[in-house]
Amino acid sequence: MAGPRAKSAHRSRSFAAACSLAAGALLLPLMVAAAPTAAAAPRCDSTEDCLAQMTLEEKAGQMTQVNHLNVMENKDAIAEYGIGSLLSGGGAGPGGEAGGTAEEWADMYDEYQRAALRSRLGIPLIYGVDAVHGHNNVVGATIFPHNIGLGATRDPGLVHRIQKITREEVLGTGIDWNFSPAVTVPRDDRWGRTYEGFGEVPQLVKRLGYASIQGLQGRDLGHETVAATAKHYVADGGTTWGTGDSGYRIDQGDARMSEKELRKIHLPPYRAAVRADAATVMASFSSWNGLKMHQHEYLVTDVLKGELGFEGVVVSDWGGVRQVEGDSYAEKVRKSINAGVDMIMVPDDYEQNIEAIVSEVRAGRISQERIDDAVRRILDLKFEMELFEKPFTDRSYTDDVGAPEHREVAREAVARSQVLLKNEGVLPLSADSGKDIVVGGKTADNLGYQMGGWSITWQGGSGDTTEGTTFWEALQEETEGTGTDVRFVGTDTGQDFSGDIGLWVGGETPYAEGFGDDGDLQLSRADTEQLNDICAKTDVCVAMLVSGRPMIIDEELKTADAFVASWLPGTEGAGMTDVLFGHEPFRGRLPVTWPSSVDQEPINRGDGQKPLFRMGYGLRN
Repeated sequence: MAGPRAKSAHRSRSFAAACSLAAGALLLPLMVAAAPTAAAAPRCDSTEDCLAQMTLEEKAGQMTQVNHLNVMENKDAIAEYGIGSLLSGGGAGPGGEAGGTAEEWADMYDEYQRAALRSRLGIPLIYGVDAVHGHNNVVGATIFPHNIGLGATRDPGLVHRIQKITREEVLGTGIDWNFSPAVTVPRDDRWGRTYEGFGEVPQLVKRLGYASIQGLQGRDLGHETVAATAKHYVADGGTTWGTGDSGYRIDQGDARMSEKELRKIHLPPYRAAVRADAATVMASFSSWNGLKMHQHEYLVTDVLKGELGFEGVVVSDWGGVRQVEGDSYAEKVRKSINAGVDMIMVPDDYEQNIEAIVSEVRAGRISQERIDDAVRRILDLKFEMELFEKPFTDRSYTDDVGAPEHREVAREAVARSQVLLKNEGVLPLSADSGKDIVVGGKTADNLGYQMGGWSITWQGGSGDTTEGTTFWEALQEETEGTGTDVRFVGTDTGQDFSGDIGLWVGGETPYAEGFGDDGDLQLSRADTEQLNDICAKTDVCVAMLVSGRPMIIDEELKTADAFVASWLPGTEGAGMTDVLFGHEPFRGRLPVTWPSSVDQEPINRGDGQKPLFRMGYGLRN
């Protein structure tokens, strides 16, 4: 049975490879350490050796994670300040622009790593990215369904295969740390992050979260694995509507519940994540009964690190420390570190962050023991990942980013995730029937909409932002040479047309995080009109709803002869046509309860409300 990860402090690894790669490089003095003989100091080859040689400033640097855009024009700062980690925020690709190819990402990563190896002790970076449904920041990568769709598959084996592919594609760009999976338990569909969760009950999230972590990390951490992150600790999916920060109505809000409920619903996936040996845990922006998670010593130190036995790295969320109560940034840093946060995702002013840590330690408000514990966890992870021995991109993975065999698994995942909500004898369709098919809706031929948020950019986008197959393209391939005529009307459904079969593909447009908070969950008027037009002008019609959560569809459900919950499929639209035409059966089951009106929110299994569809519902054909 998997247990806490073995501490690399108990084993020493050679640093010869990294030393030879950096030989002859100019070792820059650590600006804040003021060590005149820094360049002549010996390098370190184990966690305890490194700790014994490090200055307080260097330790503070290791605890600092910086968005790469903030050192892009001054890479020397990585060595000068001994920065421990970089990340690419959503859309922050090579050169500062969104996207970029796998090769460009690998070149960027290696350049930053070379800069880190010029530091006094030559400690390599660990680089983080949000590869939350495949390596979704990279053009040409395979993008899978978002987690809510994977929850509909109920298949840990499939999730494991998906994350193994994600691991390989992430490695192909040099990246070694993934801020995934979200093991949130979303309990209110109005929340803009609902699609990041596998489902509304901890039993489902535990199984798929465990499989996800194991797929990314393998049996043991090493240079061929990617460090996983269980997030967002804890109860971010249980925040109360109207309590959100920064004008958001629920995101980054307050989980107002008893400890009994927190432990019953929201903590179990983290127990499973620790059993799966998750390398890192990310603290949530949200609060529990008024106290920010980033300063919650009881939940972070006593429960996560103590009771659950987590020995990895606790990282803050993006600028999350700044949301902690305090009159100064230094006070906020002190409260967060003392609560148990090990690495601070700044993500910009790294000088201020390092200075704050140093000043608080020297003032006696953060103990040296707490700093050493944090840095020990960070260095242990770097040694376990074999970053000291093999700090650069393994280019043998690079050419396989977006490989056909990877896309086949994504196509399978799309098909497995489709949930059939209604079927009045319409499905499956036959491409050989000779019947005319009319296709419309804003998402039918829009890859960006099909992928949703966290796709090339943070909020997602419209159109061909990367490589993939839209639903319309897949349908054309399906019907080619069959004698079946297909016509695309898109959003121009008011025109004169008719057909035997109408296919509408619409729903939500992309969003991420609080930008997706939605108090009514209604389809747009345009969506409803287009569905009505298509159904009125064809003999039978099928609705395919692309969304990150249940929507209020009572009237639309009556209009269509068949209705499918397609979630956010990703790049492989052929998975949608596979189930429509019977190549794959409908096997998806709802991972959440589907409300009949928004007034029922929050609605969840066992709460006594009568939903439109219960959790677990899904027709077969």
